[in-house]
Amino acid sequence: MAELVYNEQGRLLFTEEMRKEYTILIPNMLPIHFIFLEKIFNNHGYRVKLLTTTGRRIVDEGLRYTHNDTCYPALLCIGQFIDALKSGEFDVNKTALMMIQSGGGCRASNYIHLIRKALKKCGMPQVPVISLNLANLEKNPGFHFTPSLLADLIVAICYADLLMLLSNQVRPYEINKGDSDRLVNKWIDKLEELNFSYSGFDRIAKRILADFDAIPYKPDPNVIKVGVVGEIFIKYSPLGNNELQKFLESEGCEVYCPGLIDFLIFMGDHHVVETELYHVKYKKYVASTAVKGFFKHMQNKIIKTVKGSRFFGPTPFEEAKKDVEPFISPANKMGEGWLLTAEMVDMIHMGINNIVCAQPFGCLPNHIIGKGMIRKLRETFPQSNIVPIDYDPGATRVNQENRIKLMLSTAKRQMQEQRMAAN
Repeated sequence: MAELVYNEQGRLLFTEEMRKEYTILIPNMLPIHFIFLEKIFNNHGYRVKLLTTTGRRIVDEGLRYTHNDTCYPALLCIGQFIDALKSGEFDVNKTALMMIQSGGGCRASNYIHLIRKALKKCGMPQVPVISLNLANLEKNPGFHFTPSLLADLIVAICYADLLMLLSNQVRPYEINKGDSDRLVNKWIDKLEELNFSYSGFDRIAKRILADFDAIPYKPDPNVIKVGVVGEIFIKYSPLGNNELQKFLESEGCEVYCPGLIDFLIFMGDHHVVETELYHVKYKKYVASTAVKGFFKHMQNKIIKTVKGSRFFGPTPFEEAKKDVEPFISPANKMGEGWLLTAEMVDMIHMGINNIVCAQPFGCLPNHIIGKGMIRKLRETFPQSNIVPIDYDPGATRVNQENRIKLMLSTAKRQMQEQRMAAN
């Protein structure tokens, strides 16, 4: 068994010896993206296991080892980790945990400390916790980014965004149920074989588009388009939002959920804005400008791929940023910042007037930029049909889904009124 090594502050380190022996558990957030993450880390010499467990027991485990007022995504991640460690599937003396952190002012930067506190409380202090971040928050001798690892992760995000975009637009209309999901799985394996090629992105993206376009489908004018925005974990994670996308699709909806690329461009953009407005963080300015520029370049590739097809792509980042200026300042960066409001404005401009705004209860940044902006959006866009949904340990799935059903009933009524006016 690997020797436990601590740094000067008493933090348990993930060592090079542990890398050879330990299984690293990661919580699931974006299903397609994180499957790629698991595969890439394993291909680069790590032993990573993606946790896909769901259920009330995860919430209960989180409540048992954290304060009940803890940020709900943190509570869920901790509950999922502890549930996995208690399951008997993993040797707790040869298991590590990995948490992705943005390094911003949100409590997301404190998750890792909450995880360590929970491990001590449940009698597993020997389990190391790795922070996966590019903000230089923590370092471990057994975990580090290599240029090839980072390149694979970055390009895989772009492929995952494309797969998510296309599959969401096909699934509600497919004649043979399951075709789009089977095609996603096929391309997940194929892209791993292709080593997530950057040089071949344009060519491979066209092949992916052609495959989804070839799925037999039947147009349905009664399908309601619904956009999903919110705090990043609750927006994407089936565990965090009680499988919101599956529920919406079961109600006859086409779901549009913005890709992760937008958030990554936003992360680079707000460092650039800080330098321009406040004349701070000059060292980060160059790197952030490069990150922003690269992901804008990749977003434009996706837009170019779907242009001229029956599919629609994301709105260019700078265009979305300009459209949101009448509503909120670009200096607003906490949580999802102005991007969340911009996503709602963008959806309305795209004709997706029905929007679910999902946030953890008590998440102040998202209550301000999400729920807090709804009234202004309704005044500006009377056709908008936005419902805010809070997620926390005490919120029942039935109540959440009933509120969404009320929004959908309004959507159906508006659709009927539009058809009558057209006739």
